Amino acid sequence: MAKEKIIYYSRDDEEFSGITKKTIAIDKRFKFLHKNIFWRIAAFIVYRIIMTPFAFIYCKLKFSLKTVGREKLRKFKSGCMMYSNHTLMAGDAFIPNITAFPKKNYVIVNADNVSTPGTKNFIMMCGAIPIPTDFQAYRAFMNAVEKRLLEHACVTVYPEAHIWPYYTGIRKFSDSAFRYPVKYDVPIFVSTTTFQKKKHGTTPRVTVYIDGPFYAEGDDARAKAKYLRDKAYETLCLRSEKSTYSPIAYIKKEEDK
Repeated sequence: MAKEKIIYYSRDDEEFSGITKKTIAIDKRFKFLHKNIFWRIAAFIVYRIIMTPFAFIYCKLKFSLKTVGREKLRKFKSGCMMYSNHTLMAGDAFIPNITAFPKKNYVIVNADNVSTPGTKNFIMMCGAIPIPTDFQAYRAFMNAVEKRLLEHACVTVYPEAHIWPYYTGIRKFSDSAFRYPVKYDVPIFVSTTTFQKKKHGTTPRVTVYIDGPFYAEGDDARAKAKYLRDKAYETLCLRSEKSTYSPIAYIKKEEDK
């Protein structure tokens, strides 16, 4: 029997994906939206003909993926945001594609995700919307998010921001990632990834719970963002109790006295 791996951490914002790379600049020169017909045809082929079937097959074979509550999202026809815990490497790229289907799903990602040489266009065709590294790119970034929502797509955010593989808890996060649904007046859904033991092997079975839609409440934009943040956090915490197994134990380091 394989021994349980132990990871010691000090802060909730530490990164345990194991990926390190030189990040490209997401500045005012970065193209978030492509009008070129050939790029758009290629994007359709990559997303619908390559990415979607591969995501279904990969997640079924590796995780025996099961989704609960997907009908809540399927019958919602307008644009929406989806918030999820960040616990899988490739899985977190693939699962929103499955849960949002037949909607197209986009994921707001760190610049690292489009920084591997030669893969930027492919990753963006798969639905990545990278966060700017330069303030001058924010208008184009926000325009891209708005356009996808107006196209009735789903835009996914991982508010924890950092991958903790197979972590069964929910880390604290701010309300800054909830300014999008407030600004564009769209509801949010919450997608919680949970883990259960398989009969064989250490890779867990994955069950994803979809909850929502949740609509903003409050007197101003800040209050509305906080309301949605709290609703997402409470829902994630509640559903995370469905996790019964992890091959990795996370232990917080004792603070130096």
